[in-house]
Amino acid sequence: MKAVLFDLFGVIARTQSAASQRVLERTAGADPDRFWEAYWSQRAPYDRGELTGPAYWQKVFAQLGIPLGDRLTSDLVAADLDSWSEVDQRTVDLLGLLADRGTVLGLLSNIPEELAARYEATQPWLERFTVRGLSCRIGSAKPEPAAYQWCIRALGLPPEEILFVDDRADNVRAARELGLQGHVFTSPEELRALLEAVSP
Repeated sequence: MKAVLFDLFGVIARTQSAASQRVLERTAGADPDRFWEAYWSQRAPYDRGELTGPAYWQKVFAQLGIPLGDRLTSDLVAADLDSWSEVDQRTVDLLGLLADRGTVLGLLSNIPEELAARYEATQPWLERFTVRGLSCRIGSAKPEPAAYQWCIRALGLPPEEILFVDDRADNVRAARELGLQGHVFTSPEELRALLEAVSP
């Protein structure tokens, strides 16, 4: 193993908390079950960079059958960005250890442009990644094979020399089907133990 290809959300950054989800639900003012169904059903084009934030929310609210004004659109974009902005410092510290050891680091994240720009502006540890496969800029998202293939090409390594780390088993399975090593992330401590076990 010469490189570790990290997922972002659920590994380095935290997924949406219950509190942040409630903020989005209150901001939207829609039935929560119908809201989340629309939120996720429209998400892939947003992650792939095919939609801006306002255009994404227009599609969500069109599915809900609710009119959407400019002020509410801005509030929803802001609440959504906030809900994905909490970082797990334990994994950030692990990135530093790996980089200092000379491990090549890559990032593959399903992330819309507005959120990518926020992370680039506020998280200096992103500079540790030799390769950043951000779905909004590479035009494909996990578990689509093209997303992994983009990172394999950018890293310039055989897939069997790359360990892909993600909290979703379906994304790890897709990586393994392309020849990458795969690890389903549960905690920074478990990942650190695994990496120490496979290090020369």
